[in-house]
Amino acid sequence: MVAMVRRRLPEERARSMVSLAALFLFWILLSSALDPAHIAVGLAAAALVSRFSSDLLIRRDERIPSPKALLPYLSYLGHLAVEIVKANIHVARLVLDPRLPIAPSIVKFKTGLKGEVAKASLGNSITLTPGTLTIDIKGDTFYVHALTREAAEEVRAWHMEKRLKEVEDAA
Repeated sequence: MVAMVRRRLPEERARSMVSLAALFLFWILLSSALDPAHIAVGLAAAALVSRFSSDLLIRRDERIPSPKALLPYLSYLGHLAVEIVKANIHVARLVLDPRLPIAPSIVKFKTGLKGEVAKASLGNSITLTPGTLTIDIKGDTFYVHALTREAAEEVRAWHMEKRLKEVEDAA
């Protein structure tokens, strides 16, 4: 019986290489050891996992992110961290206020983001920010629950969407 060998397309190789790099960097971060044995095991594990599951990290119908997108992405993550801290303080003030000025609201808004990953990132960012929760995403329309009316209105024009658009355009 002749073994069937399937040739990998250049896109699949590129997807595997990006997956390998991401998994290896993740391994290094988790292991925090840079001796040759850890590096060899990490590289072997990353290579094995990326060989068989590279399409799980980057779907076949998506473009591979450009290295130019790294700086806008890091900027986005930094701003997201600041927004999470600010929202934590806001929610703590709401909860500690004796009047408990909570007015739960649901807001509906449309996004200018095109890609599914960018939309999911926006939805996750909204949910990660205390006091807001993405309920549903239908096409370009987001449904978000917020603890206060003010927070609900701020979500409509949240500057993080613009930052994600910069990442999307750079990729």
